[in-house]
Amino acid sequence: MQENLHRFFRAARGAGVHVSPAESIDAMRAVASIGVADRTVLRDTMLLTLAKSEDEKKALGACFDLFFAHVDPAQAEEKDDAAQDTASNAAQAAPPSGQPAGGETNAELGPLAQMLLAQNTADISAAIANASSAVGLSEIRYFTQRGLFSSRMLETMGIQRLRDDLDTLTETNPALAERLQTGLDGLRDTVRDTVAQALALYGREETENLRHEILRNAQLSRIEPRQVAAMRALIRQIARRLRERYSKPRKRQRRGHLDVRRTLRRNAAWGSVPFLTAWKRRHRDRPKIVALCDVSGSVARVSDFFLLLIHSLHDVVSDVRSFAFSGHLIEVSEILEQKSAEEAMAEIMHKVGFGSSDYGSSLVDFEKQFMASVTPQTTVIVLGDARSNKLDPRADILKAISERAKRVVWLNPEGRVTWGWGDSEMPRYQTFCNVVRPCATAQQLERAVSDIVSAYQ
Repeated sequence: MQENLHRFFRAARGAGVHVSPAESIDAMRAVASIGVADRTVLRDTMLLTLAKSEDEKKALGACFDLFFAHVDPAQAEEKDDAAQDTASNAAQAAPPSGQPAGGETNAELGPLAQMLLAQNTADISAAIANASSAVGLSEIRYFTQRGLFSSRMLETMGIQRLRDDLDTLTETNPALAERLQTGLDGLRDTVRDTVAQALALYGREETENLRHEILRNAQLSRIEPRQVAAMRALIRQIARRLRERYSKPRKRQRRGHLDVRRTLRRNAAWGSVPFLTAWKRRHRDRPKIVALCDVSGSVARVSDFFLLLIHSLHDVVSDVRSFAFSGHLIEVSEILEQKSAEEAMAEIMHKVGFGSSDYGSSLVDFEKQFMASVTPQTTVIVLGDARSNKLDPRADILKAISERAKRVVWLNPEGRVTWGWGDSEMPRYQTFCNVVRPCATAQQLERAVSDIVSAYQ
């Protein structure tokens, strides 16, 4: 049972439950006190000793149910002992030479063939457990390893000898060979189920990491509807990671260079002996971010992810103002701060989304109503494809914004090869931008926002 608990703790970590060494020791002590006879009590004990939140309780409960789906905790130790003695038990179970078992079993058949023909469920389960331990099934991480581990387990159990037995019986006893083939098919199914269960327990974390890596490099504008929820969860993880990286208490600023003049004046009463020192310090401007997001039909989904990320960074940059536009521009800061992401995006899209983009008209709206929000401490971020449907782009307004702001960053969800083609005004706009970057994937979006935020640290 101790080994089973260690494997369960590993599976729980893969399910997203943080299990420290101290917590695992506490859980094992609790199990030693309450025993394993009652599965319900054991489950509640694990939840009480390991879970720290409602989400962890749900994840741990599901993990427990899956882990012990085919294992009775009250018999776990007996199964472990049986697994270690599988080979000897199978050998002892073989009948004496020349004597049939069950009327048909040949004594010269291998142990695995005899177990299958005898339909000895206990010995087969023990053999599978022994094979799982021998091949290190708990080390499975990816779905592509299912076939490999299944083959290794069958080889460990003696599949090669079983094939030889089948060939022999096919010639001498076709009816018995048919029974053995049926047993082998059932064994393969059982081994596959065992491997699938192990993958669900131990490979969940790596599978999620692989899925996230694929999503990180997927085109945001081409995300399928079934992937939107997963992408939003990934964007939240990126935002949390950026918050943890940049919102930690800043290290004490280095004192920099000694200010000799101020030091001498401060210590004039002691004959200029520097009992008190003065240091030159670098002045830091209070950072501000103004985000202008195109939410027209062509880039609406990209803007959704961008706004979700940028407003998850309030712990890093406190002064963030966001605007959305397609044909005209409105401020959406309060909407994003006061409502959930889904509600906020629904309201924004209802007010201004999915229209035909008109960058010139939107920049005019910003100039008339919100130009005062741009100061020498402001970083202006524009997210859009710069396609203005052949209308006047009003690049002169972006030039005025660039002259007032600390810098202008343009994030374009299209690749560079498309800039300037068709109705794209990107070549004209990028003249007045300090940074212009393609931002077609979550990974590019994370890097861009990280670079923007890191400039304030």
